[in-house]
Amino acid sequence: MSQASGTVANRFVQKIASKEFRSYLMSTHFWGPVVNWGIPIAAIADTQKDASLISGNMTAALCLYSGLFMRFALAVRPTNYLLFACHATNEAAQLTQGYRWFKYNKMGGKEKANAEKVVKEEGEQQTNA
Repeated sequence: MSQASGTVANRFVQKIASKEFRSYLMSTHFWGPVVNWGIPIAAIADTQKDASLISGNMTAALCLYSGLFMRFALAVRPTNYLLFACHATNEAAQLTQGYRWFKYNKMGGKEKANAEKVVKEEGEQQTNA
């Protein structure tokens, strides 16, 4: 191991072993955002599900919620960048879901899906006859 990497490793170990870092790990500044990551992870996973399952009201509420908490994360002292990153990710995921909801419900996606379903059912009836 070179001297430079040894110095970096030593500083990293000292930082982790410090009282300030241990105090941070035991605070709501750390655990709040860590637990909160479940929301954007679920939203990202939901982008693979059918658009008919999306609730427009809930998506709008989560967009507003994440927008407000992004502002809060930057306003609180010390600034909570972990919380900001969590809510920025959730905002992006919810905006994606909102677009999918709008496209499905307001731009003809529902009618197209129903038409494809009818065509598929007719094809299955013809093959069964």
